[in-house]
Amino acid sequence: MQALVIVAHGSHLNPGSSEPTFAHADTVRATGAFDEVREAFWKEEPSFREALRTVESEEVYVVPLFVSEGYFTEQVIPRELRLEGWNVEEWNSDGTDAEHVTLDAADVEKTVHYCGPVGTHDSMGDVIVERAKSVTGDPDVGEGFGLAVVGHGTERNENSAKAIHYHADRIRESGRFEEVKAVFMDEDPEVDDVSDLFESDDVVVVPLFVADGFHTQEDIPEDMGLTDDYREGYEIPTAVEGTRIWYAGAVGTEPLVADVILERARDAGADVAAAIETVREQTREDAGDTAAAGD
Repeated sequence: MQALVIVAHGSHLNPGSSEPTFAHADTVRATGAFDEVREAFWKEEPSFREALRTVESEEVYVVPLFVSEGYFTEQVIPRELRLEGWNVEEWNSDGTDAEHVTLDAADVEKTVHYCGPVGTHDSMGDVIVERAKSVTGDPDVGEGFGLAVVGHGTERNENSAKAIHYHADRIRESGRFEEVKAVFMDEDPEVDDVSDLFESDDVVVVPLFVADGFHTQEDIPEDMGLTDDYREGYEIPTAVEGTRIWYAGAVGTEPLVADVILERARDAGADVAAAIETVREQTREDAGDTAAAGD
């Protein structure tokens, strides 16, 4: 038997914070790739500390639904799961390329494949592009469009910005969009200036956040000038100083994130190739249905 445990932050203040985690877990569960699929949170129940006690499987793949490597993925999660012998050096990462480490959780007699965070996996670039497709309703979006990948940014964790730059650089190199830039809430260049940072008339803005919350629903729309008061709402796109802003909301809510979770597990040795194809196919079908409904 093999189990998947998706670990996320959760929130006592935002009841919608855990919704993407449950949605992606349901998607993976429906593929039948794992005998058990569980969710666990730092700020909600079920907790990290009890996560491994909720599964019967002796082999467990733990995938953090976090944007970047840092305090939670390097210290909190391994500590709370009681992973014996954990050392962050085992990831051999410069901040964006953690893969997986196999460890024992002796107190529950399980082998744990501890994976790097979803947010730094190469496939997240595909999810960011998928968000651009979703918000514009154009499966070929790119030509004539700029793309802003938004991160929080913080001096406390340099890896937070690294993940944003990493994906922005890779998407830029693909040549799909006219311009691609990494922008931040608390670092330069700031999301407040997004209309000044791009020459393109149309810019898709995709926040690299796991869930929609105060930052993505309130702060960013107001900072960009989409609205003076988020409670009054705004149109998509909204023209700001001559630039049409297509605001996509948190990337973690995109259904294709379930594929990245499976990719992380596959990289750690899980037999999930068929499940990955199933999720990708379902996502394409859902995107087609959404586009058709908008026509």
